[in-house]
Amino acid sequence: MAMDAGEIERLIKEGIPDAQVSIKDLAGDGNHYSATVIAPSFSGKSRVQQHQLVYQALKGQMGGVLHALALQTGTP
Repeated sequence: MAMDAGEIERLIKEGIPDAQVSIKDLAGDGNHYSATVIAPSFSGKSRVQQHQLVYQALKGQMGGVLHALALQTGTP
């Protein structure tokens, strides 16, 4: 079962309210996405910590319904 890009964006924004999120479906199959997440709340956090926050926001969907997510994070 594939995951909709809008659902990915909604989950990330729900978990990281100040985030600007851009999602792209890389393969057109609903399983392989890239996401760019920019948030002021990432300030002072390492790239690993930023990615962990995004994965937490996805509520365990990574590796299940959401097969692959190429992730870029940063601060404005």
